[in-house]
Amino acid sequence: MPAAIALVLGAYILGAAPHLSLLARLSRLRLAGDFHESLWQRGGRAIGFIGVLGEFAKGIIPVLVGRWLGFEVTVVAAAGLAAVIGQMWPVFSRFDGEKGNSIAIAMAFALAYRPALVAIIPIIIALLIRTVPRLLAKSGAPGERALIGGTYSQSLPLGIALAFLLLPLAGWRLGEPPEINWGMAILFLLIMLRRLTAGLRADLATGENIGGILTRRLLYDRATAPWRRK
Repeated sequence: MPAAIALVLGAYILGAAPHLSLLARLSRLRLAGDFHESLWQRGGRAIGFIGVLGEFAKGIIPVLVGRWLGFEVTVVAAAGLAAVIGQMWPVFSRFDGEKGNSIAIAMAFALAYRPALVAIIPIIIALLIRTVPRLLAKSGAPGERALIGGTYSQSLPLGIALAFLLLPLAGWRLGEPPEINWGMAILFLLIMLRRLTAGLRADLATGENIGGILTRRLLYDRATAPWRRK
Protein backbone atom coordinates (compact mmCIF):
# COMPACT_ATOMS: atom_id res chain seq x y z
CA MET A 1 0.00 0.00 0.00
CA PRO A 2 2.73 2.60 0.82
CA ALA A 3 4.45 1.77 -2.47
CA ALA A 4 1.21 2.32 -4.39
CA ILE A 5 0.66 5.67 -2.68
CA ALA A 6 4.24 6.65 -3.50
CA LEU A 7 3.70 5.78 -7.16
CA VAL A 8 0.50 7.83 -7.41
CA LEU A 9 2.00 10.77 -5.54
CA GLY A 10 5.13 10.64 -7.68
CA ALA A 11 2.97 10.58 -10.81
CA TYR A 12 1.14 13.69 -9.65
CA ILE A 13 4.42 15.53 -8.97
CA LEU A 14 5.73 14.51 -12.39
CA GLY A 15 2.57 15.77 -14.06
CA ALA A 16 2.75 19.01 -12.07
CA ALA A 17 6.37 19.71 -13.03
CA PRO A 18 6.33 23.08 -14.88
CA HIS A 19 8.33 21.99 -17.90
CA LEU A 20 6.53 24.41 -20.25
CA SER A 21 7.41 27.37 -18.03
CA LEU A 22 11.00 26.13 -17.82
CA LEU A 23 11.23 25.90 -21.61
CA ALA A 24 9.84 29.41 -21.89
CA ARG A 25 12.40 30.79 -19.43
CA LEU A 26 15.27 29.08 -21.22
CA SER A 27 14.03 30.59 -24.48
CA ARG A 28 13.33 33.98 -22.88
CA LEU A 29 9.66 33.81 -23.74
CA ARG A 30 6.64 35.09 -21.82
CA LEU A 31 3.67 32.77 -21.90
CA ALA A 32 0.00 33.62 -21.42
CA GLY A 33 -3.31 31.78 -21.57
CA ASP A 34 -2.81 28.18 -22.63
CA PHE A 35 0.95 27.73 -22.13
CA HIS A 36 1.14 24.91 -24.65
CA GLU A 37 -0.47 26.98 -27.41
CA SER A 38 1.48 30.07 -26.39
CA LEU A 39 4.77 28.17 -26.56
CA TRP A 40 4.03 27.10 -30.14
CA GLN A 41 3.07 30.62 -31.18
CA ARG A 42 5.92 32.50 -29.50
CA GLY A 43 8.70 29.93 -29.51
CA GLY A 44 8.22 28.22 -32.85
CA ARG A 45 7.77 24.64 -33.92
CA ALA A 46 10.97 23.20 -32.46
CA ILE A 47 10.41 24.33 -28.89
CA GLY A 48 6.69 23.65 -29.19
CA PHE A 49 7.47 20.08 -30.25
CA ILE A 50 9.81 19.65 -27.28
CA GLY A 51 6.99 20.83 -25.02
CA VAL A 52 4.62 18.24 -26.49
CA LEU A 53 7.19 15.48 -26.05
CA GLY A 54 7.49 16.44 -22.41
CA GLU A 55 3.74 16.17 -21.95
CA PHE A 56 3.69 12.79 -23.66
CA ALA A 57 6.47 11.57 -21.38
CA LYS A 58 4.55 12.71 -18.29
CA GLY A 59 1.56 10.60 -19.33
CA ILE A 60 3.52 7.51 -20.33
CA ILE A 61 6.18 7.18 -17.62
CA PRO A 62 3.88 6.58 -14.58
CA VAL A 63 1.98 3.84 -16.41
CA LEU A 64 5.15 2.09 -17.60
CA VAL A 65 6.79 2.35 -14.18
CA GLY A 66 3.67 1.00 -12.47
CA ARG A 67 3.55 -2.01 -14.77
CA TRP A 68 7.29 -2.60 -14.51
CA LEU A 69 6.99 -2.68 -10.70
CA GLY A 70 4.14 -5.16 -10.96
CA PHE A 71 1.30 -3.07 -9.51
CA GLU A 72 -2.31 -4.04 -10.10
CA VAL A 73 -4.08 -2.37 -12.99
CA THR A 74 -6.12 -0.22 -10.60
CA VAL A 75 -2.96 1.34 -9.17
CA VAL A 76 -1.45 1.80 -12.63
CA ALA A 77 -4.59 3.55 -13.86
CA ALA A 78 -4.65 5.73 -10.74
CA ALA A 79 -1.02 6.74 -11.35
CA GLY A 80 -1.82 7.71 -14.93
CA LEU A 81 -4.79 9.79 -13.80
CA ALA A 82 -2.68 11.42 -11.08
CA ALA A 83 -0.19 12.59 -13.71
CA VAL A 84 -3.01 14.16 -15.72
CA ILE A 85 -4.41 15.83 -12.61
CA GLY A 86 -0.96 17.17 -11.85
CA GLN A 87 -0.76 18.75 -15.28
CA MET A 88 -4.22 20.31 -14.88
CA TRP A 89 -3.97 21.41 -11.25
CA PRO A 90 -0.26 21.62 -10.39
CA VAL A 91 0.75 22.40 -6.83
CA PHE A 92 3.74 24.36 -8.16
CA SER A 93 1.55 26.84 -10.08
CA ARG A 94 -1.22 27.58 -7.59
CA PHE A 95 -3.28 24.70 -9.00
CA ASP A 96 -3.77 26.53 -12.31
CA GLY A 97 -2.27 24.34 -15.02
CA GLU A 98 -3.00 23.29 -18.59
CA LYS A 99 -5.97 21.64 -20.30
CA GLY A 100 -4.29 18.21 -20.19
CA ASN A 101 -5.17 16.99 -23.69
CA SER A 102 -1.68 15.89 -24.75
CA ILE A 103 -0.72 14.18 -21.50
CA ALA A 104 -4.13 12.48 -21.35
CA ILE A 105 -3.83 11.10 -24.88
CA ALA A 106 -0.36 9.73 -24.11
CA MET A 107 -1.57 8.20 -20.86
CA ALA A 108 -4.50 6.54 -22.62
CA PHE A 109 -2.21 4.93 -25.20
CA ALA A 110 0.14 3.68 -22.49
CA LEU A 111 -2.72 2.29 -20.42
CA ALA A 112 -4.72 0.61 -23.21
CA TYR A 113 -3.59 1.21 -26.79
CA ARG A 114 -6.48 -0.60 -28.51
CA PRO A 115 -9.31 1.68 -27.33
CA ALA A 116 -6.95 4.64 -27.76
CA LEU A 117 -6.48 3.73 -31.42
CA VAL A 118 -10.26 3.77 -31.88
CA ALA A 119 -10.70 7.00 -29.93
CA ILE A 120 -8.06 8.89 -31.90
CA ILE A 121 -10.10 8.56 -35.11
CA PRO A 122 -12.29 11.63 -34.35
CA ILE A 123 -9.13 13.65 -33.71
CA ILE A 124 -7.68 12.63 -37.08
CA ILE A 125 -10.95 13.51 -38.83
CA ALA A 126 -11.07 16.84 -36.99
CA LEU A 127 -7.50 17.62 -38.05
CA LEU A 128 -8.39 16.88 -41.67
CA ILE A 129 -11.47 19.10 -41.47
CA ARG A 130 -9.32 21.85 -40.02
CA THR A 131 -6.35 21.44 -42.39
CA VAL A 132 -7.81 20.57 -45.79
CA PRO A 133 -9.63 23.93 -46.21
CA ARG A 134 -6.33 25.70 -45.66
CA LEU A 135 -4.70 23.57 -48.33
CA LEU A 136 -7.54 24.41 -50.70
CA ALA A 137 -7.42 28.11 -49.92
CA LYS A 138 -6.67 30.48 -52.73
CA SER A 139 -3.24 32.04 -52.67
CA GLY A 140 -3.81 35.67 -53.42
CA ALA A 141 -4.43 38.98 -51.78
CA PRO A 142 -4.16 39.21 -47.99
CA GLY A 143 -7.43 38.44 -46.28
CA GLU A 144 -8.75 36.34 -49.13
CA ARG A 145 -11.01 33.64 -47.73
CA ALA A 146 -10.52 29.93 -48.16
CA LEU A 147 -12.51 28.11 -50.82
CA ILE A 148 -13.91 25.84 -48.11
CA GLY A 149 -14.08 26.74 -44.43
CA GLY A 150 -11.84 29.45 -43.04
CA THR A 151 -8.82 30.21 -40.92
CA TYR A 152 -10.30 28.79 -37.73
CA SER A 153 -12.18 25.56 -37.21
CA GLN A 154 -14.06 24.32 -34.17
CA SER A 155 -13.65 20.75 -35.36
CA LEU A 156 -10.51 19.94 -33.36
CA PRO A 157 -11.85 20.66 -29.84
CA LEU A 158 -15.02 18.78 -30.77
CA GLY A 159 -12.96 15.87 -32.06
CA ILE A 160 -10.88 15.80 -28.88
CA ALA A 161 -13.98 15.78 -26.68
CA LEU A 162 -15.49 12.95 -28.73
CA ALA A 163 -12.23 11.00 -28.55
CA PHE A 164 -12.15 11.04 -24.76
CA LEU A 165 -15.83 10.12 -24.66
CA LEU A 166 -15.13 7.12 -26.92
CA LEU A 167 -12.27 5.81 -24.78
CA PRO A 168 -14.33 3.98 -22.11
CA LEU A 169 -16.91 2.86 -24.67
CA ALA A 170 -14.23 1.41 -26.94
CA GLY A 171 -12.52 -0.19 -23.96
CA TRP A 172 -15.75 -1.86 -22.88
CA ARG A 173 -16.46 -3.06 -26.42
CA LEU A 174 -12.93 -4.44 -26.82
CA GLY A 175 -13.08 -6.30 -23.52
CA GLU A 176 -10.60 -4.23 -21.52
CA PRO A 177 -10.60 -4.75 -17.71
CA PRO A 178 -13.27 -2.75 -15.85
CA GLU A 179 -10.57 -0.86 -13.95
CA ILE A 180 -9.19 0.51 -17.22
CA ASN A 181 -12.64 1.43 -18.52
CA TRP A 182 -13.48 3.26 -15.31
CA GLY A 183 -10.13 5.02 -15.53
CA MET A 184 -10.92 6.12 -19.09
CA ALA A 185 -14.34 7.38 -17.98
CA ILE A 186 -12.73 9.41 -15.19
CA LEU A 187 -10.23 10.74 -17.72
CA PHE A 188 -13.09 12.06 -19.89
CA LEU A 189 -14.67 13.75 -16.88
CA LEU A 190 -11.35 15.36 -15.94
CA ILE A 191 -10.87 16.73 -19.45
CA MET A 192 -14.35 18.25 -19.51
CA LEU A 193 -14.03 19.60 -15.96
CA ARG A 194 -10.80 21.39 -16.85
CA ARG A 195 -12.39 22.83 -19.97
CA LEU A 196 -15.20 24.12 -17.83
CA THR A 197 -13.14 25.64 -15.04
CA ALA A 198 -9.94 27.04 -16.62
CA GLY A 199 -10.27 30.81 -16.26
CA LEU A 200 -14.01 30.53 -15.65
CA ARG A 201 -14.09 33.40 -13.17
CA ALA A 202 -12.87 35.85 -15.83
CA ASP A 203 -15.55 34.64 -18.23
CA LEU A 204 -18.33 35.04 -15.68
CA ALA A 205 -17.14 38.58 -14.95
CA THR A 206 -17.86 39.60 -18.56
CA GLY A 207 -21.61 39.42 -17.96
CA GLU A 208 -22.12 37.18 -20.98
CA ASN A 209 -24.91 34.60 -21.01
CA ILE A 210 -23.84 31.73 -18.77
CA GLY A 211 -25.30 29.15 -21.12
CA GLY A 212 -23.22 30.48 -23.99
CA ILE A 213 -20.09 30.55 -21.85
CA LEU A 214 -20.52 26.93 -20.77
CA THR A 215 -21.35 25.78 -24.30
CA ARG A 216 -18.24 27.39 -25.78
CA ARG A 217 -16.14 25.85 -23.05
CA LEU A 218 -17.49 22.31 -23.10
CA LEU A 219 -17.85 21.91 -26.87
CA TYR A 220 -15.22 24.23 -28.32
CA ASP A 221 -12.77 24.63 -25.41
CA ARG A 222 -12.88 28.40 -25.86
CA ALA A 223 -12.86 31.06 -23.16
CA THR A 224 -14.81 34.30 -23.53
CA ALA A 225 -12.30 36.51 -21.68
CA PRO A 226 -8.48 36.41 -21.93
CA TRP A 227 -7.21 33.67 -19.66
CA ARG A 228 -4.12 33.95 -17.51
CA ARG A 229 -2.63 37.16 -18.86
CA LYS A 230 1.08 37.81 -18.41
